[in-house]
Amino acid sequence: MRGSTVFLALLLICAGTVFSVWRGWLDVPGRWNPWAPLDVREPPNLLTSFKLWRLQEDPSLCDQALQTSTLRYAHQADSAPDAKCPLTDTLRVQGGDVVLSSSFLSSCRLAVAYALFDVHALQPAAQAVFGQKVVQIDHLGSFACRNVYNRSEGRLSQHASANALDIAGFRLADGRRISVLKDWKDDGANGQFLRLVRDEACKQFNTVLGPDYNAAHRNHFHVDMGRWQVCR
Repeated sequence: MRGSTVFLALLLICAGTVFSVWRGWLDVPGRWNPWAPLDVREPPNLLTSFKLWRLQEDPSLCDQALQTSTLRYAHQADSAPDAKCPLTDTLRVQGGDVVLSSSFLSSCRLAVAYALFDVHALQPAAQAVFGQKVVQIDHLGSFACRNVYNRSEGRLSQHASANALDIAGFRLADGRRISVLKDWKDDGANGQFLRLVRDEACKQFNTVLGPDYNAAHRNHFHVDMGRWQVCR
């Protein structure tokens, strides 16, 4: 009985704290306030996933988050409602501190997750392994109006809503190129870097699939912000 009373008291305290933060009665740092805009520069924490989830229904929150990043992007017009793969609130990501092999279409959440990945996963991995920055990301595209694995039937791919990106390789500041296809099984620094990038990417994106998943992903990391949490 006493244990139940203590638990209820703690639950009420937590609920009261959350309510006070929501009403603005209790001042806490933005990174620990669930309703504060996501700041890409701040290290991710337990609230980051919740803040990313909030972006899908609020384009203004997306803009606030992206303004804390170095990304250059442009809003795209919504496609026709009767399109096979309609796009709404879509961005064209053009690059940032890191050059892109080409611009790509992106959902809001994917763009913000990509910005988090660059700051908190990719660059720390490059510094840890090579002592230098990644200056370019080579990718295979984002939007493709198709089913999973291009099957004639079945569910649409996350690519069909510009909610996924396929990353094929990286270029370092010294000009060195690292390829998922060529270097994934490398026993040296290149392979170590790619495996570290894959592991850290799983903390920013909902799904990360690479060469260990299946042959279809032998030459890239598929990252997306779909509903499933998968790290392979």
